[in-house]
Amino acid sequence: MVNTEGGVLLRHRRFESLLNTRSSQSVEETPKVAVKDGLGETTRKDDGWVSATISWIRIVTCFVSMMVTTFVWAIIMVVLIPWPYERIRQGNIYGHVTGRILMWILGNPIEIEGAEYSNERAIYISNHASPIDIFLIMWLTPTGTVGIAKKEIIWYPLFGQLYVLANHLRIDRSNPTAAIESMKEAARAVLKNNLSLIIFPEGTRSKNGRLLPFKKGFVHLALQSRLPIVPMVLTGTHLAWRKGSLHVRPTPLTVKYLPPISTENWKVDKIDDYVTMIHNMYAEHLPVTQKPLP
Repeated sequence: MVNTEGGVLLRHRRFESLLNTRSSQSVEETPKVAVKDGLGETTRKDDGWVSATISWIRIVTCFVSMMVTTFVWAIIMVVLIPWPYERIRQGNIYGHVTGRILMWILGNPIEIEGAEYSNERAIYISNHASPIDIFLIMWLTPTGTVGIAKKEIIWYPLFGQLYVLANHLRIDRSNPTAAIESMKEAARAVLKNNLSLIIFPEGTRSKNGRLLPFKKGFVHLALQSRLPIVPMVLTGTHLAWRKGSLHVRPTPLTVKYLPPISTENWKVDKIDDYVTMIHNMYAEHLPVTQKPLP
């Protein structure tokens, strides 16, 4: 596991002796052929039964591990129902432990850049193209961070109920008026409890890894809270675990934290300009095959 800064991994040093050895191991070689994918990108297609079997074992192991940690932390959350902030903190610890374990099981080499920006009190935003993004966000966001997700997350077995117990926030994306009000409530909760936020500004997962247009919600949150925005640029996750696939590949991944963007002097009448500015910033830092289409 490569970490150019090392700051993020200090939160997880109690797990390093157990987990670090696996992530640096190479995956067993299987027959591969070069193919052109739908992005015009030349990739290596794993088509051997050994690779498929390893992938299935990893996915099942991830699922079982997540069920175990989710069950354990669900009990903790129930005990802590009278203390909402402590539930948020425990939800973050759950994410650090579970996300780290899941990434270790998957075995992808990971490079983390800009880790000195990973402990800011801020609004963290990230592009989203793979289930792996969720694992990375769980692991790498700081303690004291709340997520904002669609209201339907409550129906995800165990994980959704834990999300609610951890006092994270949900919005109704089908109702713009209600969604805006939810954003205002989220900003008030963040300011009152001295919290950070994590949100996917695209609002949904990209099907092909290319950056989608950004919604305006994260800018509204910034205007309400005046917290800085810390972009997290994820690359390679769409190749490691494609949408709709159950085949996980050992593709190298990169997580790059960009410097915090101050929102102290932002103005309401320039919301579209801020959205465009940060979207262009992502496009600049993503590889060609993940840049938005013209």
